[in-house]
Amino acid sequence: MYEKIIDSILHFFKDTKNNLRLILPIAIGTFIGIFIFGNLLKIVFYRFYMETSFTFIGLILGSLKLVIKQANVKKIRLTHILCLFMTLSFSIYLVTLENTLNITSYINSNSYLILAGVLISAGIVIPGVSKTVILMMLGLYEIYLSAISTLNLSILIPIGIGLFIGGTLFLFLINFLFKFVKSYTYFGIIGFILGSIFVIYPGFTFDMHGFISILLLIISFIIGLMLSNLQNK
Repeated sequence: MYEKIIDSILHFFKDTKNNLRLILPIAIGTFIGIFIFGNLLKIVFYRFYMETSFTFIGLILGSLKLVIKQANVKKIRLTHILCLFMTLSFSIYLVTLENTLNITSYINSNSYLILAGVLISAGIVIPGVSKTVILMMLGLYEIYLSAISTLNLSILIPIGIGLFIGGTLFLFLINFLFKFVKSYTYFGIIGFILGSIFVIYPGFTFDMHGFISILLLIISFIIGLMLSNLQNK
């Protein structure tokens, strides 16, 4: 449905009735999901941080099959691999940058929250780029979940402004890229997916928590593959 949704949003006023019929149920389901799972994820991340992180890693790895298939490449070229490594390297660079920057002093700034909203919109618009990973990288994941659960408008409004600005820009960008360089775009997305693992990885301990984390990684990986196969149908 991805390309249909992009087309409906970019050409919303050309066929308002049908576009609204497609977009509105998805939007309602998205907001319901955010409010339901926002509080749940806040609890499990607080109590079982390593186990939850490994679960996300498994889901990410499991989704790779679908993204590779969507690239629809009969022969992988060196340029495809270069696209993958460019975005992977950029993701790793962002991880090292996040570790060296002191962003805590900026988190409550409206300008930082608007910028964060712009970046988060990439995780909404671009397939394979995780909004959760971006929130973690920006140091906003727990703050974001808390703001949703408590309807903290001082946090949600600036992020929402950024989401609108970034969402519009990324919609036009991704539409352009899919139109002219679709296969290369998907390999770039794969690089972002692999790079997101470096952001999420919580470390590992050789104890019961570590054993459960590995088990959850395997289970979530299988679930990711099953969801990929389901979407292929």
